[in-house]
Amino acid sequence: MDLNVKQMKSLALAYMGDAIYEVYVREYLLKTGQVKPQQLHKHAVTFVSAKAQSSVILNWLEADILTDEEQSIVKRGRNAKSGSIPKNTSVQTYRYSTAFEALIGYHYLSNNEERLAELLDKAVQQTEGSKQ
Repeated sequence: MDLNVKQMKSLALAYMGDAIYEVYVREYLLKTGQVKPQQLHKHAVTFVSAKAQSSVILNWLEADILTDEEQSIVKRGRNAKSGSIPKNTSVQTYRYSTAFEALIGYHYLSNNEERLAELLDKAVQQTEGSKQ
């Protein structure tokens, strides 16, 4: 099956990106030596929350580290209409977290492994840094 990633809907990219980032964060936490399931889940949420993801993507946009193509994916993800917004999250925060997930999904589905790894690492390091 050959996916035309550039033509995919932003919410489909975000759906994939959400899963990829979740797995990356879980692996990262296990590598740091954390093993208690309750602690793992609690710590993982600090990375995968809409607030954390929104913060990461806004920082990247401000720091101008994304290519024009990546900025276009982010814009599409931000403007995607999902129909529902989780409680305890503003519309803007939710839209930017969707944009973050769309970007991750885009790179994963495009097999851009090097750039994907770079962005995942940047996201985790930025989130770790902001917690201290």
